[in-house]
Amino acid sequence: MHSIWGNIFKRDDGPLGTRDLLKQIPIFSTLTNRELAAVERLLYRREYGGGDTIFRQGEPGVGMYIVAEGVVEIIYEPTGQILATLQKGEFFGEIALLNETPRSATARARTACILWGIFQPDLLSLLERNPSLGVKLLLALSQITGQRLVQADLQMHKLHEEAVRLEAALEQQDGEQADGT
Repeated sequence: MHSIWGNIFKRDDGPLGTRDLLKQIPIFSTLTNRELAAVERLLYRREYGGGDTIFRQGEPGVGMYIVAEGVVEIIYEPTGQILATLQKGEFFGEIALLNETPRSATARARTACILWGIFQPDLLSLLERNPSLGVKLLLALSQITGQRLVQADLQMHKLHEEAVRLEAALEQQDGEQADGT
């Protein structure tokens, strides 16, 4: 194709090629190009330096973030334990799109980062303007939330079983010490 025609008919891939990034994320992976373009209009670019706090545990959640560049750590504040390390194409804070409960952990940029934010008021506005797209997004969010809940439940069961096993071992040890053996 002649270069002038290529430039005229070239489709824009949104800010900094975000369409390809969105396609990698399960919430958006089934959307059409037109639907992805509508989502792109909701994105807010945020830049953070290494060590910057994105949000703190306990703050009200207002939206989710997609890592476009850099590394983000999710940290449980009371212990400082790193719960997750996220890189390009990964997302966090999606529960805030469904409700404004306090953040369960702190998000901190390990390196300089570029993030794309999507916030609850914009999602609700999209739901009013384009109900079918809004329902697709809410269904995908619900499915991901459900999967994470099942994983958390499995981890809780494993921890419970380990606690029961350790308690039985302690009781046996205490019994042996009481018998003098």
